Amino acid sequence: MRTTAAGLRTVWQFARPHTIIGTILAVCALYVLASHSAHRQDTGMWLVVLIASIAVNVYVVGLNQLTDVEIDRINKPYLPLAAGSLRRPSAVVIVVAAGVAALALAGWQSGYLFAAIAVILLIGTGYSLPPVRLKRFPFFAAASIVLARAVVANIGVYLAYSASLTGRAALPAYVLLLVGFLFGFAIVIALMKDVPDADGDRRNQIATLVLRIGPAATIRLCQGILAACYLGVIVAGLIGVPGTRGWILVVTHAGALTVMLLGARGLDAANPKAVHRYYMLVWKLFYFEFLAIPLAVLVGPH
Repeated sequence: MRTTAAGLRTVWQFARPHTIIGTILAVCALYVLASHSAHRQDTGMWLVVLIASIAVNVYVVGLNQLTDVEIDRINKPYLPLAAGSLRRPSAVVIVVAAGVAALALAGWQSGYLFAAIAVILLIGTGYSLPPVRLKRFPFFAAASIVLARAVVANIGVYLAYSASLTGRAALPAYVLLLVGFLFGFAIVIALMKDVPDADGDRRNQIATLVLRIGPAATIRLCQGILAACYLGVIVAGLIGVPGTRGWILVVTHAGALTVMLLGARGLDAANPKAVHRYYMLVWKLFYFEFLAIPLAVLVGPH
């Protein structure tokens, strides 16, 4: 029993829980928005989309760990492969099975979902595997994460829901607002994840923006991008977004902006542990977005 529990914990750690939570919240939030717009539900479809999305997430993060074991032994020695708690052959089986399952489920569900999953698989493979290994180049590394997590995943999943629930695919203004906001947020995640990993990236000659401009400047840049995103949604709420309650957009995003700024007070950019804590706060604010915009829609004008 203990062995089984330990094995499950290892697989869970290998799946990078903070990314899985983000994927689950996104899939659920988009389903709420789509079913609210269509005035009908299909929980079976939602479950298939959820499992396929989790599977592709596991494929992408798992493949990245398979190709980064030496780097992770410096930056993230607690990860299963780096720590030796998960053997490489087992990790390969998990990654391949996740990729196959994601494609199979997506193909069974809809063309929109299959296209999205296939593109994410392609981006994730190019991000990690040589000879392409996009993570070597700051611009392409960030672009890969932004395109996959913010644009392709959210638009693809929503279109799959919309087409299945209504018979035609459409993107309401509030979904475009969510995608636009997450576009900026994904840029921040792509940049900030490298700040606590600078030492390992330097030793393994992985060129990142952090190594070029320094941790403090990178964090300031990320805060500026996040502030612009929050202010953009606040302005949109004041102007009015069809199908939403504007004051909820204003209050929730003003509150999140305040939390982001307060969380950075006294932050030592040279302290990897402190930066990691702030990075995880940014992820929590990312999670919050999948509650804030759906709330504004659910209590909005009908």
